Amino acid sequence: MSAFAPARGGPRSRALRWLPIAPATLLLLLFLAGPIGYCVYIAFTDMQLTGSSAVDFVGLANFRRAFADPAFRNAVRLTLVFTVLSSLVGQNTLGLALAALMRRASRPVRTVTGALVITAWVLPEIVAAFLLYAFFRREGTLNAILGWLHLPTQNWLFTLPILAVSFANVWRGTAFSMLIYSAALAEIPRDIEEAAEVDGAGGARRFWHITLPMIRRSIGTNLMLNTLQTLSVFGLIWAMTRGGPGNRSQTLPVFMYDQAFLKSLIGYGTAVALLLLLVGSLFSVVYLRLMRVDV
Repeated sequence: MSAFAPARGGPRSRALRWLPIAPATLLLLLFLAGPIGYCVYIAFTDMQLTGSSAVDFVGLANFRRAFADPAFRNAVRLTLVFTVLSSLVGQNTLGLALAALMRRASRPVRTVTGALVITAWVLPEIVAAFLLYAFFRREGTLNAILGWLHLPTQNWLFTLPILAVSFANVWRGTAFSMLIYSAALAEIPRDIEEAAEVDGAGGARRFWHITLPMIRRSIGTNLMLNTLQTLSVFGLIWAMTRGGPGNRSQTLPVFMYDQAFLKSLIGYGTAVALLLLLVGSLFSVVYLRLMRVDV
């Protein structure tokens, strides 16, 4: 080591380097780690919203109850259906298609299309929910259009509730995917696509062999963010169907709310929330592994 190399800082120097981020660290511990830790504690108790001050530690009883509860298993199944339909298939595919089409469209078309799609995204969730409720209800817009076309109508929120709320989530959230893919497609060099076109590659082959591999990381990021957002959707479903009819659109967030606040089972509802957090973590791990690029 050179004689003129600066000496490593001691404990005092390292403490001073941590000083600028100390306020942010303290806030994270206070408002993030603290509530999460308290929720973990509640999940292992029999806490209820009944006014009783007696709270007993019940260990894994809430989690065993969840896995033995048919309503919980139904909520898990519907959550997976809702996530696959509205996030993995709906928002992701439609967002990529819109971004690819807008890339080749004229400026007026891009402006109008982008404004229409983003408008649905910036609407408050409760407003979007009531708009889609008015669209799908028995006397709503969709049945009016079908009647005008002399096609059979039905009460969509009763016969196909999970499909109705999935469509609503696609309508509201596609703009996010479109923006991510628009930014990713803009980074692809035009000369690569032009060279492939000169070599005789058609549009489908260029898209499959050039476009998709070059935006792979953006696809993974979009899927992860969309999936995590979709897993936590509550207001949209609650305003449209309240998890009904029966429990045919009761996803995990709705089931958790029903157990914790309507049935006053705070401990059980919090345990369900932790299981939902675990599901989101598993999705994140899978996406992060898929996004890894061998160097």
